[in-house]
Parts: sequence; structure tokens; C-alpha cells
Amino acid sequence: MRQPRTAVLLALVLASGVPSFAAAAKPSTAHAAASMPDWSGAWARASGGFYEASPGATAFDPKLPPHSVPTHPPYNAKFEAIFQENLKRIAAERYPDPISICGTPAGWPRLLGTPDAYEFVVRPEQTWILSENGPNVMRIYTDGRGHPKPDDMWLTYTGNNVGHWDRDTLVFDSIGMKGVGSVILGRGGVVMSDKLHVSTRMRLIAPDRLMIAMVLDDPDALTAPWPLTFTFTRLPKGSWVYDYACAENNRNPIRPDGKTLTLDTNGKVVDTSP
Repeated sequence: MRQPRTAVLLALVLASGVPSFAAAAKPSTAHAAASMPDWSGAWARASGGFYEASPGATAFDPKLPPHSVPTHPPYNAKFEAIFQENLKRIAAERYPDPISICGTPAGWPRLLGTPDAYEFVVRPEQTWILSENGPNVMRIYTDGRGHPKPDDMWLTYTGNNVGHWDRDTLVFDSIGMKGVGSVILGRGGVVMSDKLHVSTRMRLIAPDRLMIAMVLDDPDALTAPWPLTFTFTRLPKGSWVYDYACAENNRNPIRPDGKTLTLDTNGKVVDTSP
């Protein structure tokens, strides 16, 4: 039986005789920090989304259109059937969004598709993607480690993410994400399996424009790799990023049958459809 995460971590610390953070420190950290790209400030998604892609997705081309051309996911027969069923549920207003339950992370790579503000914290040993919307924190380790062995992996919302810096570009690899049934990639009906593998490159293409190009590869869901592009715009200097929970003033509860309701200011259901 796999030990709880806390027990495993505690055993490693006691065995080493030193705090885990001290063991991970590197002498070159201060020098490397000075060469990190400037992704400071608050950001907002400018374009791109799931069910959208561009032929130049991996080229970091500043001339890419502000809104990518929609493309159909290259699903296999099984996941195409799931997708078509999701489209029917959307048309009937019966397609529930797991994060509407409140407290559930959006997961990766859907984390890039929320409508609120973002922050990118860049350090030599890891980079964090922080979303204002809900409990969303993405950790990308760039300290030289690789993915855990299969027996040490467990599925999480944002998965396991390791990478490196290629000059001013953050390159990283993501596996171990929860699949269909636990997360969706967007409210357009796109889902993937828990075998999803995402390869991502991030860099500035202009002083205040960040491009994130990724390729989704899923042997259980896709017949070919699926490229996607997201662009983010830096908000005016001094912009704030706050946190909130969707349970606060939640006017859109979900019925057990998947119907999303709309309430008025007194909590009365105002939907007219059954």
C-alpha cells in the first residue's frame, strides 16, 4: 500500500538529517535569478483557448492572429462520441462544469482558460502560475529533476511538471493529470483522458505579450498531436490580483441532473427552461 504523501516526505527529511528545502538549494541560484525573464505584474488572457488552434502554434510568431482559427480535436472514435454527447448536453444546458462546485481546481491545461487575472512567479528552480480564479497554483520544476517513476506517480489536477530554460523560453513537460470525469478542458465540451501528455513552451514575444504554445498528445483520446496557442497581455503597472471563491454570492448552483441554475438577488430561481 502506498504511504500517505506526508509520511513519505517526513521519512525523506528525517533520513537526510537536513530540511528538504536546504537540500534543494543551489549555489548558483542568485546568479541565475538575475538572468530570469521579466514576467512580473498581473496578466490577462488575450486569445486562444481549447477548441482553438493555429498552424503556427509552436513557432512563437508575433504575427499570429489575436484569435486563433477554431479546429476540431483529432479525437478517436471513442472520444469523438464523448465529445458529441457533451455538445448535446451543452445544447440542453446540462453540461456541468466541475469548478462550479467551488473549491475544485481547474487543472492543467485548463488553468490557462479562466477569465480572470494571472501572475507568473519566475525563479531559477521553479516557476509558478497563479490564477485569481479559485484554488489554482501550477508548479513547474526547473531544478534538474525528472518525472517520478510510475509507481511514485498519482493523478492530480495540475499533474507533474518538469522542464528547463532554453535561453528566454520556459520549456516543460506535463503528465499525471486527472482525466475525463474529473476535469474538462473548457465549457465547449473538450475532454481528455488521464494519459494526456502536454509539451509547453512559454516566452515573451513583446515586452507586454506572453505566448504559451503547447502540444497535447493523448494515446487514449487523440489520433494525432493537437497544437494550441494562448497569448497573455500584461495589465497596467500596479494592477492587483485578488483571490475569491465561487461559493461567494454563487448565483449559478448546479442541480443533480446537471442543469445550471440562475438565481436572483433573493436566491429565487429565475430560469424559465425546465
